[in-house]
Amino acid sequence: MTQSDPAALAADHLAGNARIDEAVAAIVDELRTAQATLDGARPASAALAESYQQWIDRNATVRGRGAWYPYVGSGVGRGPLVELLDGSVKWDMIGGIGVHLFGHGDPELVEIAVRAGLSDLLMQGNLQYNGDSIEFAELLVAEAAKRSRLAHCFVSNSGCMVNESALKVCQQKTGGAPRIFAFAGCFMGRSTTMSQIGDNAAYRQGVPLNALVDYLPFFDPALGERSIEMARWHMEQQILRYPKQHSCLIVELVQGEGGFNTAPREFFLPIFELARAHGIPIWDDEVQTFGRTETMYAFERLDLGEFVDVLTLGKMSQACACLFTAEMNPGPGLLSGTFSASTAAFRVGRRLLERMRDGGHYGPDGGNARLHRAFREGIAAIQGRHPEWFPTVPLEFGRSTDEVVGGIGGMMRFTPFGGDKAKVMRLLHTMFEEGVIAFACGHGPYHVRFLPPVGVMRVEQFAPVMEIVERALARVAMEPAETA
Repeated sequence: MTQSDPAALAADHLAGNARIDEAVAAIVDELRTAQATLDGARPASAALAESYQQWIDRNATVRGRGAWYPYVGSGVGRGPLVELLDGSVKWDMIGGIGVHLFGHGDPELVEIAVRAGLSDLLMQGNLQYNGDSIEFAELLVAEAAKRSRLAHCFVSNSGCMVNESALKVCQQKTGGAPRIFAFAGCFMGRSTTMSQIGDNAAYRQGVPLNALVDYLPFFDPALGERSIEMARWHMEQQILRYPKQHSCLIVELVQGEGGFNTAPREFFLPIFELARAHGIPIWDDEVQTFGRTETMYAFERLDLGEFVDVLTLGKMSQACACLFTAEMNPGPGLLSGTFSASTAAFRVGRRLLERMRDGGHYGPDGGNARLHRAFREGIAAIQGRHPEWFPTVPLEFGRSTDEVVGGIGGMMRFTPFGGDKAKVMRLLHTMFEEGVIAFACGHGPYHVRFLPPVGVMRVEQFAPVMEIVERALARVAMEPAETA
């Protein structure tokens, strides 16, 4: 590159630079060396107990309350395994609630992130951005457009913010219609508005209620056709009661926080047709679902793309996005924001999407489906040995079920102890102590939720995970009822 070359860029000096390549390769080699000892769960070191407690106390002090788990990572992990500052190594089956699709310390993604650190912009935004932002959005649109009318993409820095963006797009399209259709058990995020739409009273305590939400019952497999009729009837009644007052119908094709609840195409189809007939935009919330079912977009699996007007996604994608059709493209000024995502998030996100798309993870016999089958088999084996840990699960209307495993693809859950909240929460903490990190979902019954790193996890790695789960179940089962 010379100053006399008008086509030369300063960035050309960094592209394909042999010295940089050597330095990055050395960094990744050292990472692999550090990871080599992480080959399974291990207990905490007694020698690190005092210093670790200091970290826990510092976190509680600065946040104003303690964290749900006593978790502080060391900064080193290896796929599904993560090392904590107390010296323990745990199987990470929740991935920061689904963020770490390729687990911890994936060498290729680390290399991409290191190179992204050379960028002039650590954080890109909606006023100033580099080509990374454009390429990331283009990939999302290109994949979505294969089986939908989605044509445009707005990128932001959290799932909650893209949900806010989607709501604004729908409200503008419908002339400020004030009401919202959502499904019972939904979760939308924790902003003032999204916490009001989400169906959990605990998440909006003390928040003034100004969002007008009409909840529809989600699919109930025990009711079958009757469940479909009920949902459509409820929607019809609200449309009659409030004509032309609904800005959108929000749907999680697989409910996340609600309990990894699934529904067939036959459930959504009449509801979507009713929404379309009344000019109500359909918003597909895939913030947790995206990338984890047997297709990249959950709407593809159910062949519902033609109905989707707006879609939101996040978590595993690293950067979050709101996609919409050409008809829903909002006027200028509605969507913006100082931050969109870091350069590393854009580059890493784009690469992991490519790896998921091209790496055999999707389809009925893809990696996501195989891992899900292994999970079900593991829980079934434990249940077979200890049926007393998996009693009948009580449901609404005095009904019950013996089904204790659910979800789809990389969204997995099981229901021990009849879904009793106290015991499930105790089990989660016991699993953490033993070496597996998971979380809860559902609001009664309560379930143990797994969001494993499907991008890198192998089927055989469920064996040591299930050993720990069984050991934790045994501990909780032996506790006196009053302390469980």
